[in-house]
Amino acid sequence: MLSASLIVLVGAFAGGLVSGLTGFGTGITAMPIWLMGLAPALASPLVVICSLIGQAQTLPTIWHAIDFRRCLPFIAGGLVAVPFGAYLLPFVPIQIFRIVIGALLVFYCGFTLAGKFTFRVNGGGRKADALVGMVGGMFGGFAGLSGPPITIWAGLRGWGKDERRAVFQAFNTSILTFALVAQTVAGLMTIELGELVLIALPGTIAGSWIGRRAYRKLDTAKFEKVVLSVLFVSGCMLVAGGAFGSR
Repeated sequence: MLSASLIVLVGAFAGGLVSGLTGFGTGITAMPIWLMGLAPALASPLVVICSLIGQAQTLPTIWHAIDFRRCLPFIAGGLVAVPFGAYLLPFVPIQIFRIVIGALLVFYCGFTLAGKFTFRVNGGGRKADALVGMVGGMFGGFAGLSGPPITIWAGLRGWGKDERRAVFQAFNTSILTFALVAQTVAGLMTIELGELVLIALPGTIAGSWIGRRAYRKLDTAKFEKVVLSVLFVSGCMLVAGGAFGSR
């Protein structure tokens, strides 16, 4: 049996690596590992804190590409919808939700990676972006899954890798900051959590550093494949967790 400290460190490294490479995915990657040794009440705020640490570390890499006019509709829609997602939590079976979302990710990403789906969306403008932001915010408030809707939408828009990542990171940083404030108000920031953060910190920093260096070597086509692969694996994990896990 792995010790809790080792589980935290391994999960932090894996989450930091994926986040440094793609600009998202800390929670989806690290959470299943951390739940092997941590209670959800500790794992959830640990995801938020480590995600923000990773975002802060890699943000300078993408800062030149951030267009706040492009990011604002996503952020505004997401922040409005987070409380609504949290409100739905007692009424919607989260296991069924995870299975449905996971299956959609597997279907979409699998077909796209196989070259069977090359659809692009050019219309809708900022209103459509805000609507997608609301979906991401609602998913984030309900199940901590704010990233996938924005990630898929950026791909459908056909943006380059820096443009996509700029939107991912601006959106995720805003939603995560909101979540951190909410969790602090809820009293989840404890001494025990602080000790876990100190354990996770080296893994998060090292993973993000390696992921950031790998990101610089990717062109847009390779970056899209990496992102789709991460989402595909995430979808498989969501389906498995929904089918065999407990609420």
